[in-house]
Amino acid sequence: MRRLVPLVLPIAVLLPGLACAAQDPKPEITRGASTPQAVGQAHTLRTIPEACARIEGLFTGQPADPYKFTLARTSPNCQPRARVVDAAKVKPEAKDGWIFNDLVRVPSAACPSQEAVVRVWRKPASGAPPALDAQGRSRIYLKDAPAAAKAVPAVPMFAIAMALEGKACAP
Repeated sequence: MRRLVPLVLPIAVLLPGLACAAQDPKPEITRGASTPQAVGQAHTLRTIPEACARIEGLFTGQPADPYKFTLARTSPNCQPRARVVDAAKVKPEAKDGWIFNDLVRVPSAACPSQEAVVRVWRKPASGAPPALDAQGRSRIYLKDAPAAAKAVPAVPMFAIAMALEGKACAP
């Protein structure tokens, strides 16, 4: 029995971490822990330049709705090359071509046992640009527009899911 204790103890310590790792695949972007954020202080969670969007979060301090996140446009002149969709509606899965892109964890400064978790999936576009013309440019000419409209490549997409994890603090 004494021989088993040194072997079992490290495994017991690692089990909670393995459970979390089993839920989410390894994201493409690896980032360190975020700094704890105060209640009422808006903060940027992630910027998606292709979609001209910034994900902003806010701990509200309200028990009914403790955390809110919104999408903000990065610039009025930015032309998006990707769409942002709700992960609850599209249900991103690897078998459907979605890639787990990012995992952002933001702890609450007022309640360290609770954190906002944002998961971002990415679905690359499957199409290729039109063939190069005689001048070496990728263009669609008006006479070819009807045929080109049928072959328009899909737009890359990003799916975002937000959850509040951990134990809530007493008011």
